[in-house]
Amino acid sequence: MEQQYSSDLIYGLDDKPSVKAASYAALQHVLASFVGIITPTLIIGGVLGLGDHIPYLISMALMVSGVGTFIQAKRIGPIGAGMICVQGTSFAFLGSVLGAGFLVKANGGGPDEMLATIFGVCFFGAFVEIILSRFIDKLKAVITPVVTGIVITTIGISLIKVGITDIAGGFGAEDFGSASNLALGGVVLATIVILNLSRNTMVRLSSILVGLLVGWLVALMLGKVTMPDFSSQPFLSIPIPFKYGFAFDWQAFLPIAFIYLITAIESTGDLTANCLFSKQKIEGKQYIKRVKAGVLADGINSMIAAVFNTFPNTTFSQNNGVIHLTGIASRYIGYFIAGILFLLGLFPILGAILMTIPKPVLGGATLVMFGTVAAAGIKIIASETLDRRRIMTIAISLGLGLGVMLVPDLLKEAPKLVQTILGSPVTMSGIAALVITGLLSLVKDKPQETVLKSQSLPEA
Repeated sequence: MEQQYSSDLIYGLDDKPSVKAASYAALQHVLASFVGIITPTLIIGGVLGLGDHIPYLISMALMVSGVGTFIQAKRIGPIGAGMICVQGTSFAFLGSVLGAGFLVKANGGGPDEMLATIFGVCFFGAFVEIILSRFIDKLKAVITPVVTGIVITTIGISLIKVGITDIAGGFGAEDFGSASNLALGGVVLATIVILNLSRNTMVRLSSILVGLLVGWLVALMLGKVTMPDFSSQPFLSIPIPFKYGFAFDWQAFLPIAFIYLITAIESTGDLTANCLFSKQKIEGKQYIKRVKAGVLADGINSMIAAVFNTFPNTTFSQNNGVIHLTGIASRYIGYFIAGILFLLGLFPILGAILMTIPKPVLGGATLVMFGTVAAAGIKIIASETLDRRRIMTIAISLGLGLGVMLVPDLLKEAPKLVQTILGSPVTMSGIAALVITGLLSLVKDKPQETVLKSQSLPEA
């Protein structure tokens, strides 16, 4: 396994590359992660109608990503993996955050009230990951790859609706489904596909960013880009703790807390891959200590994110590929990445520019990203031996999760708390997978009943 993932490193974990080499590597990390950092905020802002708040929220997303990346690289006491772990806004929370926003909106709350509740529950939810980090090595025995894969697959599939709706023009658009909207989304998709055919790894890593740029330029020529009043934007974004207030709602909290549990396990996988690419041990006390510190930093960074008005953070797996590509694993690169991201966040005009991306253009990019999330979940499931029990777990969990998504009125007669928790396809499939896995583990199965191995599946 180590031979499969390790690369010939030019700079090891504690080496100090030149400023030129460090800047070059850092820029590639930023290009690989930039779209992932800002897109959840654009989607949440658009769906919940946050309007003028979006540029500030984007600035905070970039700033906090910079701070989180620095903490991971620096390793402050027991906090931080001491590696290049780029922190960014997590897509996994998208559905739960939108659900929390809609809950407040249904009770008559406006943008400030929605954000106050979202950041309040995300703040307390971060304690789930912080606590779990202390015994993350034990948790893996309970939350198996099949359970994690089911949840990640459901997250991706449930978000595809958001992407495809944006391609058509976005919720409530007067020209919803028009040929021009579909064509714009198609241009972005085609650009991403063409760039992914390239043999140049950096071109492939930048395909979504370039796809957005090409789509934006085409939309500009078609007159579909509306320029905001840039003069109304402040010159600098100043981080203000809990700028929109602080509120809490149990119904909004529980689904978000569950996602923190899943992202803790997901981050463990990302950190392990990072260790492999950085030629660090993936077993023993040092490895466990590093993973615990990395997951702890994940939780603390998400808490910082809530305090400074942005959404939960997690480690970005795509940046492990950049380490492999550049051959630079030096954690000092993390300082450069952090500095670039923080500087980008200082200027709200960047957020205002990003707001001009038309919905069909954004939808074309997010459709690929959400589909990739679903595919990653399937790949995790396929990494396990698929015996009768696991297939049953997958079938029932995905069936229930997708069932509540396709038939939203399924639980309309249930208590409100049950609707909020189990009405989410992610929490429904995740809880079902945990319960079924736990029940089936109580009875030993016969070894010969294994019928299907992941090796027989086609590679993702």
